[in-house]
Amino acid sequence: MGVSGLNKVPKCHKFREASKSAFFIKVFDTAILNPASYGIEANGQEDFMVLGGPLRNHLQRALGVNGVFDCSHPIPPGSIQYFESLQSKGVTHFKIPLSWAQLLPTGHPSQLQQTVVTCYQTLLAQLLKVGLQPLVILHGSTVPEALRSRYGGWESQELVDMFQQYAEFAFQEFGALAHLWVTLSDLDKVLHDGQPSGTSSALQNILQLNKNIYQFYHQRFPDKALSVDDEMNFIGCDVMAMLGVLDTHNFPTSHGISDYRGFAASKFSYKNVWNRFGTQTTTERDHFLNESFPVDFQWATSSESFKVEGGWLEDGKGETIWDRFGHENKVFDNQTADLACDSYHKVDYDVYLLRGLNVNTYQFSISWARIFPSGHWGSHSEKGALYYDKLINALIESGIQPVVTLYHWDLPQALQDSGGWTNTSIVEAFKDYADFCFSRFGDRVKTWNTFSSPWVVSHAGYGTGEHPPGVKDYVVASYQVTHNILKSHAEAWHIYDDKYRKTQSGKVGIALNSDWAEPMNPSRPEDIAAADRYLQFMLGWFAHPIFVNGDYPATLKTQIEQKKNKCPHSEPARLPVFTPEESQRIRGTADFFGLNHYTSRLVNNSDGGCTPGPQGVGDFQAHVDPSWSVAASDWIYSVPWGLRRLLNYISTEYLNVTKVPIHITGNGMPTQYGGDTLNDSHRIEYMKSYINEALKAINLDGVDVQRFTVQSLMDGFEGKQGYSQRFGLHHVNFQDADRPRTPKQSAYFFSQVIKQNGFGLRKSHVFKEAEMQLPHRPTALSPSEVPSKSKVVWEKFSHQSKFQRKLYHYGTFSQGFNWGVSSSAYQIEGGWDADGKGPSVWDTFTQKPGSIPANANGNVACDSYHRLEEDLYMLRALKVKTYRFSLSWSRIFPDGQNTSLNQKGVDYYNRLIDGLIAYNITPMVTLYHWDLPQALQNISGWENVNMINIFNDFCDYCFATFGDRVKFWMTFNQPHTIAWSGYGLGTIPPNVKNPGTAPYNIAHNLIKAHAKAYHTYDDKYRKSQGGLVSIALNADWVEPKDVNVPREVVAADRALQFQLGWFAHPIFKNGDYPDAMKWQVGNKSELQGLPETRLPSFTEEEKNLIKGTADMFCINHYTTKIVSHLTARLTPQSYKYDMDVSEAEEADSPTTAISNQRAVAWGLRRLLNWIKEEYGDPEIYVTENGVATDIKTTWDDATRVFYYKTYIDEALKAYDLDGVKVKGYIATSLMDSFEWLNGYKVGFGLHHVNFTNPNRPRTPKYSAQFYYQVIKDNGFPTPDDEKLLYGHFRKDFIWSTATASYQIEGGWRADGKGLSIWDKFAHTPLRVFNDDNGDIACDSYNKVEEDVAILKQLKVTHYRFSISWPRVLPDGTTKHINEAGLNYYHRLVDALLAANIQPHITLYHWDLPQALQDIKGWENETIIAKFRDYADLIFSRLGDKVKFWITINEPYNIANVGHGYGAAAPGISFRPGTLPYIVGHNLLKAHAEAWHLYNDKYRAKQEGIISITINSDWSEPRNPYKQEDIDAARRVVQFYIGWFAHPVFNGHYSNMMKTIIRERSLAHGLPKSRLPEFTPEEIKRIKGTYDYFGFNHYTTVLAFPVDYGDLQHYDADRGAGTIADRIWPDSGSSWLKVSPFGFRRILKFIKEEYGNPPIIITENGMSERGPIDLNDVPRSYYYEKYINQVLKAYLVDNVDIRGYTAWSLMDNLEWATGFSERFGLFYVNHSDPNLSRVAKNSVSTYSTIINCNGFPDPALGPHECLNPIPEGTSVPTTTTPSDNAVSFLGMTLSISDAETGLNTIFALIIVALFGVICLSFFLYKAKKGKKTMLIG
Repeated sequence: MGVSGLNKVPKCHKFREASKSAFFIKVFDTAILNPASYGIEANGQEDFMVLGGPLRNHLQRALGVNGVFDCSHPIPPGSIQYFESLQSKGVTHFKIPLSWAQLLPTGHPSQLQQTVVTCYQTLLAQLLKVGLQPLVILHGSTVPEALRSRYGGWESQELVDMFQQYAEFAFQEFGALAHLWVTLSDLDKVLHDGQPSGTSSALQNILQLNKNIYQFYHQRFPDKALSVDDEMNFIGCDVMAMLGVLDTHNFPTSHGISDYRGFAASKFSYKNVWNRFGTQTTTERDHFLNESFPVDFQWATSSESFKVEGGWLEDGKGETIWDRFGHENKVFDNQTADLACDSYHKVDYDVYLLRGLNVNTYQFSISWARIFPSGHWGSHSEKGALYYDKLINALIESGIQPVVTLYHWDLPQALQDSGGWTNTSIVEAFKDYADFCFSRFGDRVKTWNTFSSPWVVSHAGYGTGEHPPGVKDYVVASYQVTHNILKSHAEAWHIYDDKYRKTQSGKVGIALNSDWAEPMNPSRPEDIAAADRYLQFMLGWFAHPIFVNGDYPATLKTQIEQKKNKCPHSEPARLPVFTPEESQRIRGTADFFGLNHYTSRLVNNSDGGCTPGPQGVGDFQAHVDPSWSVAASDWIYSVPWGLRRLLNYISTEYLNVTKVPIHITGNGMPTQYGGDTLNDSHRIEYMKSYINEALKAINLDGVDVQRFTVQSLMDGFEGKQGYSQRFGLHHVNFQDADRPRTPKQSAYFFSQVIKQNGFGLRKSHVFKEAEMQLPHRPTALSPSEVPSKSKVVWEKFSHQSKFQRKLYHYGTFSQGFNWGVSSSAYQIEGGWDADGKGPSVWDTFTQKPGSIPANANGNVACDSYHRLEEDLYMLRALKVKTYRFSLSWSRIFPDGQNTSLNQKGVDYYNRLIDGLIAYNITPMVTLYHWDLPQALQNISGWENVNMINIFNDFCDYCFATFGDRVKFWMTFNQPHTIAWSGYGLGTIPPNVKNPGTAPYNIAHNLIKAHAKAYHTYDDKYRKSQGGLVSIALNADWVEPKDVNVPREVVAADRALQFQLGWFAHPIFKNGDYPDAMKWQVGNKSELQGLPETRLPSFTEEEKNLIKGTADMFCINHYTTKIVSHLTARLTPQSYKYDMDVSEAEEADSPTTAISNQRAVAWGLRRLLNWIKEEYGDPEIYVTENGVATDIKTTWDDATRVFYYKTYIDEALKAYDLDGVKVKGYIATSLMDSFEWLNGYKVGFGLHHVNFTNPNRPRTPKYSAQFYYQVIKDNGFPTPDDEKLLYGHFRKDFIWSTATASYQIEGGWRADGKGLSIWDKFAHTPLRVFNDDNGDIACDSYNKVEEDVAILKQLKVTHYRFSISWPRVLPDGTTKHINEAGLNYYHRLVDALLAANIQPHITLYHWDLPQALQDIKGWENETIIAKFRDYADLIFSRLGDKVKFWITINEPYNIANVGHGYGAAAPGISFRPGTLPYIVGHNLLKAHAEAWHLYNDKYRAKQEGIISITINSDWSEPRNPYKQEDIDAARRVVQFYIGWFAHPVFNGHYSNMMKTIIRERSLAHGLPKSRLPEFTPEEIKRIKGTYDYFGFNHYTTVLAFPVDYGDLQHYDADRGAGTIADRIWPDSGSSWLKVSPFGFRRILKFIKEEYGNPPIIITENGMSERGPIDLNDVPRSYYYEKYINQVLKAYLVDNVDIRGYTAWSLMDNLEWATGFSERFGLFYVNHSDPNLSRVAKNSVSTYSTIINCNGFPDPALGPHECLNPIPEGTSVPTTTTPSDNAVSFLGMTLSISDAETGLNTIFALIIVALFGVICLSFFLYKAKKGKKTMLIG
């Protein structure tokens, strides 16, 4: 080494390991040098170690004792500065000799001195912080006295063993902080410690000891070094001779925050933080920092499962301790969390709010009991997991990162029943739960909190008992709970670390809650110490084990130990002890430090005596400063500076060595429920100050805070306070079943903070110009003909059937489709005279009393002028691509002229446009939306031709000012409305009533003004700005009253030309009005004696300027009208009369809140096609479309959802099916607003606005969620429900069709048949439609052969029919058996069997013998025995041939329709509250008796199966986001199918029915329930009386709650109304809508509710009404879709389905609707005396499905079962045959139709013959096997 430049050069030594067990014999006291600066060079092969230390204390040295610091006293002040000085001078390592005697005075690791351990840990952490590496010496000289006196010297093996334990202890405590260790230093001194001389045995022991320790260390820390390789050399330098000894007292201490982060230096962490901040002045403390957070800072809000989810019993969720607590009335006002915010059903609503807030992170907790109802893995609930899947996926789709808390207080009650958190077994249960959550959700969730605020669980749940489970035990339970929670947390962390971290790359931490604590009297050291203890007892209780050393804080342990000694007779606390293994397992188990912080406390020292609890055991008392602002909660005071101090404390106390970031996981304050709930200024101030304190901690103090979470997203169930305290950024109305969520002002404030990323000055946006492609401009189009060629649209669409018209189309729009929403200036802005705005014509108009209902006006409207952020919130939430709004001309130019520029108005629009672009929303700007400056109206407004230039000046300014960002312009909105309503009818401003000429003149000026503005943009701005300009035209679709009448088509075309062509023809065609208009107005003018036409003319120059002045076609559309030709009056002159058309509503479509504006969705498709044909296939934007609802409709606007669902689908059809270039769709409107002449009586908004509240709160409606989903999906992708499944049913599947005796047999008095109740009902006037009856019906009594023939044609395997009870027993009893009637059934059964068709007999299908009804029929309990006797007769006579039986068909209809509504026989309706239930009761008992009779007497011999057939619709909630609707849907199903299925399959009526009917009966004053009760014997008799589940199903309904008050009847008991979705096609029956998906769902319901019984579908089909059409496409569609749903239930859901029955074989008497509704596969021609049966096209569909036994996959190639079978498709007539008609099978048909029918029959005969051959073969094969189908 070369040395130069020093008077004294330090001595440098080279030393190396002598062996694997070598020691550093002597290393130097202090080294302070930079090797290079002193000329010391190190060989590149060697590691140069400049070693300092050990630390000495001047006090000790002054006393004449060994000056080496041994942690027997606090770390000397200034140590950190001392170490920094060493490091700056080149020191690399520092020696830390450990004192065995100080650490373990007794020598035993279990009896450690925690303060000494903490001291050494702090010292090591300080070294690491400044960049010095510790060299730790395990032992230098002194053996603990207790060991020396007991074991002697090193020759003792026992002492050697104790040292090895000590070494292992030291590695555990300090191993994470040191990489270099020396086992023994100064070997000579060690050997002679306390002994005259060392012995060889002692040396041997030490050498072996060193080897053992070396091996242990490398097993424990494989990557660290206890000793170095033989080749590794170290250099140390002794510079003591040069510099002498430096002490820490030479370096002053800091009075700020400690510059080191001590590793659990508990006393000094707090003291140093307090020393820095305690001296701040109020001004210094409260100084606001106007800076920004780090770029990647995470902004979050939060919720907790039990506070928001509700759904407490939904989908198998288990009970939680909070459920139990609430139900035991232990919460404020006896409130519960049963429904809470209904978030379980409102995922989309909640994520909608989050998008509006603009957070990038959402923290929520999982309900353990929703995942594992019993708390254990074996009880896993898939539906619960799916809920969280849905939430997580929705968050990620919206760009929001989920942060999941595994446990936030809602323990499964089943676990609490076993002791909950006091039972150590819960550790394993929590570990399993965490394991499941990581495995299920961890691919998407990257941040996990194991627990949130566990201190509250221990303290309030098991200490004070204020929270569930209500345990009051602060001596034992509270501490044991913490112990188990810490172990549970550690196990969860290790599970993630071991199994998931590598693949999922997430982080796991814990969210600890803590107040900040300050000394009550800062001048009292004991109060400072007490404040420190407060934090150790709250935060340190959990943080110290995790972030420090795996054990509780020394302060906590010391206090408890002292209390134990002080209170021997009343132990105040029992602290469990971690084993060394547990401590090691717990220590370091956090990837971040989660902090929940809300408030602070002033703390003073006090003697807590022997009182349990933190204050008693900790000897402190907590107080608040009276000057602190108080929140609604008695524990939260606003003390924002406490957050900064607490963050600094945490950083110093816990995070120096384990360098993990801090996540603020909860911060917020509650307000009271009441008062101004939305204008929460106190919360805003709280948030502002607390967030700013976090910013100070980051930017000023260097604390690593990475996330700030505002508590909470919305108001919720706040534990014991219920709903009385509100933490939410969003107000939740808990009085409304919808649980509407409305942003508070704090939500808008928080979104602004997020937008600015703090409080710094906003950076100006770098605007990315929207790329707008100018469409290809077609050459000028020729003028339209009269009628126009576009009449092809009527030719194409007007002949569609209603079914075709309504059939829903699934698909998506093109990529880049423009989804938007709209508003207009006057409707929303308000601020009518704010900041210099001039009055508009609408301002003037609405100030006049009587102009608008309730004298409403737009003075404030939605106050959007002052609430821009609130509007942006909604747009962000909707995630629209486009926002269409208009500019208020008088806000920019108050008097309309460019000389009156109002800069503040311009600034508003700049802010709006900039705000839109910041969120990637394209502004779509309308320059004029009806609000003309009044100053311009004062010079005649649009009647003045000068307006053309004035308007151009306005446009020019707007293009110049906003055009750098606005790329989509519309000059005018609905010029037709301006011209006609403003100047013709005079109903809107300027209220000019001149219908004959003014509209035409105004339109003329508007068109020219538009053209001039267009050319201004084209000439001056297009090249630089690249935008598009158009005009928004409006049009209804018009449908001819009779499309087959040419004059009506011409009238419809003329109506469109007058409305749409008036403006579109000049602009998009030839610059001139359509000829139809010119012709009409010209002729009318001449007939009126005028010298010239009232329609102005354009010059050729004007035409050239006008044509082509639109870059796209913008259309506003709302409704459709039916028009017909009319010769209108000549006077007075009027635009309306010029058209010569009459206009009517489309009567079949739903009405809306605006008269004459029905929702006629199909008109939009036709209008778009007409525009395509008429105007050269332009690109089209639907710029307005929406529906009005009345003022009573707030947020549950299902009708608006139906409207958008149908209208948008029609636009999709136009795009996807017709090739129309639809480029965008704008929903009207963003929010409820001032609706012109309707004021605030109606609303079009996707958001509800409360106009009675000065804040104008905006609340998202159901339609907003729906529209967002449409935008997200870019249309309507085919749902899984609609996708066809390919596959086959079981080989022995039953294929059947069905009829019922009264509906088909006829022969009502033939051969001794008795009267039935339907005979009497049908012969009673006004009971059956058209006075139809079943006297003859289909005459099946005389047509057995014909009926069997068509059954064979169908290829069914079974035929279900019913027996007419009065035909075989005329008086209903066995006193007289009518053998002739029985013979009919014998003949039928025999014919079926001969055709290889199995009979499936229903004993009772509604036609009760009238003789029995005369003695009260099913009301009379004696009927049970009579039915049994009747069944006995039938079984005995037919049972040897019949193997399939149904006792009773549809008992629901018998009981309720026949005896409640009275709409079916016997027609009783006067006791609806009791009689249906009595009848139902007897029907069930009768069924059971018949079943037992067969089971006991006939089954063994006849080997048949028997059951009951139950019918039911499926029910869905009208609003799927609403628990109330979901509950209503459940009631519909339980009161329908459950009424009869529950007793048969589960025993007794369902609890739902029993409870509801009993409670309503008692509330009405009745002594007992109106629902009869079964005796235990009857329950046993009825339960299990089935061999299969016979099930009839046709349709699905949407349910919603209805309160019938005190009325006592079935519907009132059910408490639900039902409607149909408008997208479901109609049938011939008003109650039957085609909704196939419901079939699968109810089949799955049967499986789950009734134990997966075998199911035979005994009825399913569709009706038609009106003209006969054998090509029954709707029925074929129905069968294909419904049967495919059955296949899905069978193959996918594993429902045990054994058979399917189509209703019905043939058209028949459809009960009270007579023959008007036809369900048949075969048409029955009632005009033919022979009642001939003719196959409809659906026969081919159904028989093909039968033939294929399902749906073969076309991907596998053509299947042999798909050979087509032709059917007749002609429409039978009943007119007298003409020369071109023939009689065919009793029908009068055309020759061609008869030929088709003949060919069809011939083909069917061939197929049938082939079928007979095949069946004969199979029958032969079947004889070798068992004939009877086994079910069960």
